[in-house]
Amino acid sequence: MTSPRTLRLIFAGTPDVAVPSLRALHEAGHDIAAVVTRPDAPLGRKRVLTPSPVAQAAEELGLRVLKTARLDDDATSELAALGADLAAVVAYGGLVREPLLSAPAQGWINLHFSLLPRWRGAAPVQHALIAGDAEIGTAVFQLVKELDAGDVYAQETVALPPEATAGEALEILAQTGARQLVEVVAAIADGTAVAQPQTGEATAAPKLALADGLIDWTEPAERVFARYRGVTPEPGAHTTLDGARVKLLALAPAREAEAPGDAALAPGATAAIRGGVLIGTGTEPLLLTRVQPAGKGAMAAADWFRGLRDDVRFGA
Repeated sequence: MTSPRTLRLIFAGTPDVAVPSLRALHEAGHDIAAVVTRPDAPLGRKRVLTPSPVAQAAEELGLRVLKTARLDDDATSELAALGADLAAVVAYGGLVREPLLSAPAQGWINLHFSLLPRWRGAAPVQHALIAGDAEIGTAVFQLVKELDAGDVYAQETVALPPEATAGEALEILAQTGARQLVEVVAAIADGTAVAQPQTGEATAAPKLALADGLIDWTEPAERVFARYRGVTPEPGAHTTLDGARVKLLALAPAREAEAPGDAALAPGATAAIRGGVLIGTGTEPLLLTRVQPAGKGAMAAADWFRGLRDDVRFGA
C-alpha cells in the first residue's frame, strides 16, 4: 500500500481555533517549515506579554515560529526562501499579498468558518448566529487577492446545539474544520483536489465592535437571543441600567414552567424567579442567569438582583 504523500508547508494562524488545524497537519506527517503567528500580546490584569495559542502549540511541537503583525517584505523574503509546496492559513489575522501569495508552489489555502460565499470576513460565525442562519459550516478555499473569494475545495455543513454561542460554535468548527483541511491538503498532495468557483450571494462579516453587543429589548425574543449567541464571548452581550453597562454572561429562552404569568413583561422589564431573572422582550421573556455589573465581578443574576430596587428595567 502506498503511503500518503506529504508536503512542505507553511502554516499561519493565531487564536485557539487555529490550533486543531496545526496539530492535525503535524500529525498527518507534513513537513511544517514555519508557523506564522501574531506577536505576543498583553493579557490579564497585569498585561503580561503572552504568546498566541498557535505560537504555544508550535513551540510544543518543536516547530519554527515567525511572529509578525504584518507579512511585510522581510517576512515575505524569509517565508519565500523556505521552498514550501503549500501554505495553509486559519484565522491568522493579517493579509497575504503578492509576491508571498504566489511563493509556495501550490499557493495558499484558507480554512474559513462559513459556507462561502456567505459571510466573507473576520467574524463569519458571529454574523451567522446574529442573522439566525439555519445552517453553518466550514470551507477550505484557494486564497486570492480579493477577500475570501477564491475557488472552494471543500465545504461542510455542521449541526450545532440550538443554544450554542459563537465561542462554543467555533470550538466545534475548529475540530471539524481541522479534519476537512487535512483532507484537502492530502488531495492537493496526490493531485486529486478540485476547486469550484463560489456561487450565490456574497455577504460581509466584518469584525464586531463593542456596540454590536448592545441588546435591544424591543426586538422579538428570538432576535435578542440570536444576538446574544453571536456576540458571546466577544465583544460580549450587554445592556444598560441607570446609564451603566451590565454584561449579560448567560442568557437563554425561558421555559414555560419558568415564566408563568410573566409573558406580558414589557421590553426590558424584569421579574425575579428561582434561579434567575426574567427580562421582557418584544415577545416572550428571556432568562438571565449570570451577569457582570459595572465595576464588579461575574455573579449569579439572582444574587445580584436581590440587591436592586423593585422596578428594575434594562435599557434605561
